[in-house]
Amino acid sequence: MAFRSAWIGLVCFLLGLSAQAAVINVAPSDNLQQYLNQAQPGDQLVLAAGIYQGNFIISQPVELSSEGGAILDGNQKGHVLKIDAAGSYIHHLNIQNWGVDLTTLDAGVFVSRGATGSRIENNRLQGGGFGIWVDATAGTQIIGNSIEGDLTMRSSDRGNGIHLYNVTGTVARDNEVWHTRDGIYIDTSNKNELVGNYLHDLRYGVHYMYSYHNLIENNVTRNTRTGYALMQSKYLTVIGNRSENDANYGILMNYITNSVLKDNQVIGVQNAHNPHMQQQTNLTGLEGKALFIYNSLFNELRGNLFAQSDIGIHLTAGSEQNILSGNAFVSNKEQVKYVATTTQDWSDAGVGNFWSDYLGWDMDSDGIGDVVYEPNDSVDQLLWKFPSAKLLLNSPAVETLRWVQRQFPVLKSPGVLDSHPLMTIPASLAARSALAPVLNREQWVEN
Repeated sequence: MAFRSAWIGLVCFLLGLSAQAAVINVAPSDNLQQYLNQAQPGDQLVLAAGIYQGNFIISQPVELSSEGGAILDGNQKGHVLKIDAAGSYIHHLNIQNWGVDLTTLDAGVFVSRGATGSRIENNRLQGGGFGIWVDATAGTQIIGNSIEGDLTMRSSDRGNGIHLYNVTGTVARDNEVWHTRDGIYIDTSNKNELVGNYLHDLRYGVHYMYSYHNLIENNVTRNTRTGYALMQSKYLTVIGNRSENDANYGILMNYITNSVLKDNQVIGVQNAHNPHMQQQTNLTGLEGKALFIYNSLFNELRGNLFAQSDIGIHLTAGSEQNILSGNAFVSNKEQVKYVATTTQDWSDAGVGNFWSDYLGWDMDSDGIGDVVYEPNDSVDQLLWKFPSAKLLLNSPAVETLRWVQRQFPVLKSPGVLDSHPLMTIPASLAARSALAPVLNREQWVEN
């Protein structure tokens, strides 16, 4: 009976709150902050077209929206909109000209610690500081927003498009971010989801630091310096993402453990000569690596495509005990760069990876190559250590070294091998790839 009475009381309270809620129309000539201060929980404030100048604070859980053409302008200082109330709902607004002081966290929308369960949807933001900053709160929904940075500022001086600090249960979905510093930066945050975002013309598309148990799914990065910078994090699930024409790394794994990367596509990661990076200045020393794994262990990589990049995959600094199986390395200038002291076999349960430069054969037609694939030898490692030696790459001396190594395997340096290389790209991987027409034309796809 007590539970039933409490439930009836809660329903009555909610019905009463709904009955008290009002729709309030606001014009540019009105004092918007005064309306926000006087609003009751659940009220809906609808802004008429025009410019609303100031720095506004939501202290009651209200819905703030526009009938079309409303612009909140921060006059180049502070936050345009600060949300302090739990359950606030902000949508279909144009927000611009907030401050650019990164030490005071100037943002277009600043979600404070008390604003749990807030929703920020279908807004258009343009400014030099942080686009949306979510500060140590839970359950924020950031959906369908367009966030543009200030291209006249240096990249390092801009804020991030979406910055999540010490948050849980946040969902960032279907947002577009460009010309900020990083697209989505997530720091010390657990159990969040980044899904279906389009992140382009940035430093990093997605930037993870010290975060556990997060989902990164079906995002697209394009024309960034690094598509997905995953650093000092654990238990990440990275599924179905794309990196296209990024310049330095498509996916960077730096101190990543116990994570899964599956069904991702990294295409066209190239160095500073990448024509798609012309808008970004001072780009030197870029490495063009589809996947770079640094000091990362106990991870699982399956069904990923790494294609048309300067280097398909580079491992170093103790990146061992990772599972790589069912991936495809297609038309990379250099498939593998491996710097370590132990040999790694990249196959699992009799299934290796597809390599477009594999020259072996399959006599029993089981789809697995009969000859082990070894992408590198001692000569390659010598060239990595002494790049100037590339001048001798096609010389008789280098060819003699390679011949001696083949004849006397005991002289081989530790490296990567695939003992069960795939003869064709798995059909499911090729079908969902942007390279599907090319792959079919080259007859790399299973019939």
